[in-house]
Amino acid sequence: MLVSLNWLKNYVDIGEISPEQLAEKVTKSGIEVESVEYVAEKSENVVVGYVQSCEKHPNADKLNLCQVDTGEETLQIICGAPNIAQGQKVAVAKPGAVLPGNFKIKKVKLRGVESNGMICSLQELGIEEKYVPKEFAEGIFVFPEDVTVGESVEPLLNLNDAVLEFELTPNRADCLSMLGVAYEVAALLDQPLQLPSEEVEVTGEDAADYINVEVEAKDLNPYYGAFVIKDIEVKDSPLWMKNHLIAAGIRPINNVVDITNFVMLEYGQPLHAFDYDRLQSESIVVRRAKDGETLVTLDEQKRTLSEQHLVITDGNKPVALAGVMGGLDTEVHEQTKTVLLEAAYFESSAVRKAVKDTGLRSESSTRFEKGIDPKRVREAGQRACQLLTQYAGGKVLANVVEFDQIDRTEKKINLVTSEVNKRLGTEITAEDIADIFRKLRFHFEQDHEEFIVFAPTRRGDITIFEDLLEEIARVYGYDTLPFTLPEGEAHAGALTETQQLKRDVKRYLQSAGLMETITYSLTSSAKISQLISPEIQTLDPKAVALSMPMSEDHKYLRLSLLPELLSTISYNQARNQTDLFYFELGKIFVSQEEMITSQPSEQLRVSGALSGKWMEHPWQQEKKEVDFYVVKGIMEGLFDYLKLPVSFKKGTIPQMHPGRSAVILINDKEVGFIGQVHPSLQKETGLKDTYVFDVNMEEVIAEHSAVPSYSQIPKYPSISRDIAFIMDKQIPAGDVKQTIVELGAPLVKQVDIFDVYQGENIGENKKSVAYSLVYQHPDKTLTDEEVEESYTNILHNVNEKYDAYVRS
Repeated sequence: MLVSLNWLKNYVDIGEISPEQLAEKVTKSGIEVESVEYVAEKSENVVVGYVQSCEKHPNADKLNLCQVDTGEETLQIICGAPNIAQGQKVAVAKPGAVLPGNFKIKKVKLRGVESNGMICSLQELGIEEKYVPKEFAEGIFVFPEDVTVGESVEPLLNLNDAVLEFELTPNRADCLSMLGVAYEVAALLDQPLQLPSEEVEVTGEDAADYINVEVEAKDLNPYYGAFVIKDIEVKDSPLWMKNHLIAAGIRPINNVVDITNFVMLEYGQPLHAFDYDRLQSESIVVRRAKDGETLVTLDEQKRTLSEQHLVITDGNKPVALAGVMGGLDTEVHEQTKTVLLEAAYFESSAVRKAVKDTGLRSESSTRFEKGIDPKRVREAGQRACQLLTQYAGGKVLANVVEFDQIDRTEKKINLVTSEVNKRLGTEITAEDIADIFRKLRFHFEQDHEEFIVFAPTRRGDITIFEDLLEEIARVYGYDTLPFTLPEGEAHAGALTETQQLKRDVKRYLQSAGLMETITYSLTSSAKISQLISPEIQTLDPKAVALSMPMSEDHKYLRLSLLPELLSTISYNQARNQTDLFYFELGKIFVSQEEMITSQPSEQLRVSGALSGKWMEHPWQQEKKEVDFYVVKGIMEGLFDYLKLPVSFKKGTIPQMHPGRSAVILINDKEVGFIGQVHPSLQKETGLKDTYVFDVNMEEVIAEHSAVPSYSQIPKYPSISRDIAFIMDKQIPAGDVKQTIVELGAPLVKQVDIFDVYQGENIGENKKSVAYSLVYQHPDKTLTDEEVEESYTNILHNVNEKYDAYVRS
């Protein structure tokens, strides 16, 4: 909402307070003033001049030589404006004048002829071009006849005005009007309020003889008033009205349209003027539109309507989309003589639906959507009739033809002083509260400490005690409310274990060289079944489809993070990016229902996709492409960082390379997989060799919760033993390692594989795997006998379980 201070001063005296100071007061009261703008930079020595004569320049076809009376002297001025003419009153910048932009006017010679000043356009005086009336857009501005030659143009053109831009929240629809703002400012400054008069002289004719009103959709239109004004003369609006409209961001058009816009801004009540003679009948019928019915609106666009839209009709066809915009066929034009003025109350829901479906938003619809004052509807119509009589020569017919079932009841709210002080922490007296209600102009009844407050209909946001509490607080002053430190025991904020673990995972993967991505949780039918982890596949998950998807590419809730990660890799590879290492920590959505009747379960997972050169040292002429063992190393590092035991088992995973894939296990429980994407899928998606990992973070979090948060540094020395087993090639070395850990517990603290050998002296289909064992006791120094006993037990059981033997 743009608020002109010069306009506001018509209703409330703001005294000597500056625009910036007023903006600060309003902001502190709870309505943010986003900016303070001045209509134009200050101009000096610009006055009204009278063009006594206008002749062609002797040496230029497109210039005119004018003699201009400025009150004190007659100046010879050369002007190139196409609309300059003898007998006009114009804005003249005299020699020495300074225009916006620090443009100084001097005496000059143009084509050999002296020019002493400048005849100005509105743009040259600092008014934005979009607000300049069309007839003056390409030339100089011409004043009406009643201005005085020689007077300053600054007050005449409202150039000394300041405009406050209110950033209103949806609940403060009352301030979408100048009167609403005036109520607010009067309360803050404790000043009297001067409301406009709505008295209008009427003729002996009755409007009911010209029009009748019928409302079929009573639930959407509880009030409709039709005023009839005859003998209208469509012409320019008075200069003061144009100035106010321009300051409010509205371009003036003609006196009839400008008056409806002026009253809408003044009262917050949208109005609409129909050319009465263009209506096809003497009836106005308000009804729901018929499916497929059309209307050409004032913007010359054809709108197709439905039964959910409310229309104004002439008894047959629509002539306006209720609360949004009028129809082109009944538009007021230069030959209009009789006007049917509509003042109505339309339900917010109906207007909002029409705006959403048509994409057509207007100043009118904005106010109806947020809610208008039911008590001001008829009054706004009467105010417009008064102005049409005064500035359009109209004659208002007696009585308003109306349908009236509107509720104008004020809400009653009880309030007790002690409860106010309890909530606000203040010591406000009942007299202080009564004074605040007086400033706000709320009617109330007081019985000592108790109040019954009647919330005015202009304040539709006030319905309960807490609303009144807010009014008291903001008028009393938010900055004057007392404050205290919180009482009770205070605790330092901290992350939950899950939050901390998620951060740890991200931190590790980023430090390992991977970049975090965030992809859509929605995917397409082609991707929904791609690269689902084996432990999810066993659940026989069902794809969850959206009922109203944005597009076919975003129709299903994902069952894996990997398809979109692969799309990201493919997108970048297509743009000559080669070394790509991405991960994502996000949720998948699993349902086992054929017909989805409940919310799917959400499962947190971490997935990654890597492609290109993992490492390159040009000086040493070394480079390493991403492969299975790079991804396996990242996973081993991650679980080591989280202090979780991890092992890998060869597995056959759909859409993964059969010889370069493995299942990830924690304590023998499958939690994900790693490996290379199958070459056929790589080709299908335009990928180069790409390796991925996918881990169930829910299982990781569950297992991690059992890990001690710290371990004591051992005081006693450790003992190392190495052992090499010869076993079948197919036996996973990790399985043997896990067996050693279990057999050696609690004395064996660490087991590492440090050598694998296949070749001569080993035998066909055999391999030698060497393990390093670290023995340590937390409370004593181990003896050789204790170590030897554990060592022998490990040898015996491993040999027996895996049909292995110790390499000599």
